[in-house]
Amino acid sequence: MKDFEIKSARFVISNTDINKCPQDGKPEYAFIGRSNVGKSSLINALARNNKLAMTSSMPGKTLLINHFIVNNEWYLVDLPGYGYAKRSKSQTATLEQIISSYVLDREQMTLLFVLIDSRHEPQKIDLEFFEWLGENGVPFAIVFTKADKLKKTQLASNIKAYKERLLEQWEELPPVFVTSSETAMGREELLQYIYEINHTTEQ
Repeated sequence: MKDFEIKSARFVISNTDINKCPQDGKPEYAFIGRSNVGKSSLINALARNNKLAMTSSMPGKTLLINHFIVNNEWYLVDLPGYGYAKRSKSQTATLEQIISSYVLDREQMTLLFVLIDSRHEPQKIDLEFFEWLGENGVPFAIVFTKADKLKKTQLASNIKAYKERLLEQWEELPPVFVTSSETAMGREELLQYIYEINHTTEQ
């Protein structure tokens, strides 16, 4: 088995308060994206466990910070999605507070993976989220999802458009991964990246 493979993954805790998150100091890799971007499906595909993260055809279902311990070495963190139009203003404000407190104040967060649906053109809400991360110096990578839903030429065109849009504001791009939960495209690359960061920081 490859060193970076997920040998074990289990749910640990859900909450809305970062002070109640695990306190063992293990690195955390958080996943976030707009509602219905395929976040739970990707998490399950990474772990090869379809029941690990709750998937739903109803967007906007993840309302908590969910911690999963992987290989007893690091945490995979499932964060609430943003940009779900049908939430009330108060619920939206509460979720924004949960997300910002975790992303900005959680010392154990090593990297934030921001998921983008590869089928769509650059969305204003995603671009604004990237800008907010940049302004606050948050380390992140971009993960394009649902790559199997497009022809290769269209996929390449959509990703190129996104990169060009980002380079209007950024001098260089963060790491970019192209994934499919259905075909496991990008799975090994993403897990290898996490493994390398973990073992670089250990040295």
